[in-house]
Amino acid sequence: MEKIIFYILAAIMVIFAIASVTSRKMLRSVVYLLFVLCGVAGIYFLIDYNFLAAIQLTIYAGGIIVLIIFSVLLVHHIEMQLELAKPSRQLLTALACILGLGLFLTTIYLHPFEVVENTNTISTAEVGTLLLSYTDGGFILPFEVISVLLLAAMVGAIVIAKGKKLSTNNQSTS
Repeated sequence: MEKIIFYILAAIMVIFAIASVTSRKMLRSVVYLLFVLCGVAGIYFLIDYNFLAAIQLTIYAGGIIVLIIFSVLLVHHIEMQLELAKPSRQLLTALACILGLGLFLTTIYLHPFEVVENTNTISTAEVGTLLLSYTDGGFILPFEVISVLLLAAMVGAIVIAKGKKLSTNNQSTS
C-alpha cells in the first residue's frame, strides 16, 4: 500500500513540476509549485518524518508560496504571460534535463539502497532543545538559515510587489 501511495505522490509531483515550468501564467505556475511542495510533504509523512513534513508545509507551502502569491496579486499581474524562451535555450535546457535525469537514474540503479526502519521517537520538547542547541547534534545553524531564507523571500516579495519605477527622464519625455 505504501508503494502505491509513493508512486501516486511521485506522479503528482512530476506532473505538477512540469506544469509549473511550462505554464506561461505566473499565478498558475505558483499554484502548481504549491502542489509539488505538498507532495514532498506527503513523502515525508509517508516515511514517518512528521516534523520535517510539518516544517515543509509551514515554511515552503505556507510561507514562501503565500509570499509569492501576495506579490503577484499586489502587482496586479495575475494574468501576466511569461515570455517564451528561444528555441536554442529550450533545446539546451532539454539536454541538461536529460543529462541530469541520466545521472540521477545511474546513481539510483548503481547504489545498493537498504530499507531502514525508523524506530526512534522523539518528543516535541527534545526537538525544541535540539533546534536551539549549538552543540553536537544541534540545529541552530539550519534554524538560522531558514530564518534568512524567509527574510530573503520577504525582501523578494517586496521587490516584486514594488514593481518597476519609471525614471525621471522617461516621465519628462512622455
